Amino acid sequence: MPELPEVETIKRELEAVILDKRITAVVINNAKVIREPKKEKFVANLKNVAIKKIIRKGKLLIFELSSGKFLTIHLKMTGQLIYPSHQKRGGGVNPGKISRVSFRFFDNTLLDFNDSRLFGELRIVDDWQKLKFIKELGPEPFDIDAEKFKEMLASKKTKIKVSIMDQKFISGIGNLYANEALFRAKIHPQRPTNSLSEKEKELLFKEIKDVLLEAIHYGGSSVDQYVQVSGKPGEYVKYHKVYDREGEPCFNCGGKVERISLGSRGTYFCPACQRLKRS
Repeated sequence: MPELPEVETIKRELEAVILDKRITAVVINNAKVIREPKKEKFVANLKNVAIKKIIRKGKLLIFELSSGKFLTIHLKMTGQLIYPSHQKRGGGVNPGKISRVSFRFFDNTLLDFNDSRLFGELRIVDDWQKLKFIKELGPEPFDIDAEKFKEMLASKKTKIKVSIMDQKFISGIGNLYANEALFRAKIHPQRPTNSLSEKEKELLFKEIKDVLLEAIHYGGSSVDQYVQVSGKPGEYVKYHKVYDREGEPCFNCGGKVERISLGSRGTYFCPACQRLKRS
């Protein structure tokens, strides 16, 4: 699933190419991804309106429309936004096999929402801040300081990887970057959160922010179906230290990276560098 760096990359790329463009047509090729309103009203709400601003909140993209409404896009596991779509520019939209919604702009360019598994969610709402899952989101790492982060962790008893992946606790960190940040901080993913020292908490906070910023710089990580708006893969994959490297040598000590299941997610770590018990 695209995480904060991937969604932020898409936001920045779209800001450069579609702001102030007026939508002249919308073709829905599979209505399953439209959550609200109904298909016909969804199309009517978008026709002849312009995109005035693009906001990212956690893993959600929000398009502020000239009508005063908002188009929200949640990519979920396999969602993609591609611009300009390399579809035919003839008399009508000719969608690709996994294009679920196509947006045509006044200059005849197309923005495609692709989603092979149909888990994505598109909505048009009056106020995106009233969406239930938005109201439940915890702060992003860039919205707090180290002291606040340490205070938040103090009473948590769950395993540290589970804690930092809880979007209601702190938002934007998914499985991939949780693995990477914990490795960089030399903290075992199964450590109880409240067992971390103040120094470890501070270091983890720094590494979370650093790994997210580095991933944004390289356009995110293309490990599943995520691609940038241009269709190019994100380049941060080549800088992963542990994620998806089971059995390969640790870059720090040369030992083997291991994989376990934690919170139903594949969890990668170096048992030599990330000890379960503090020495």
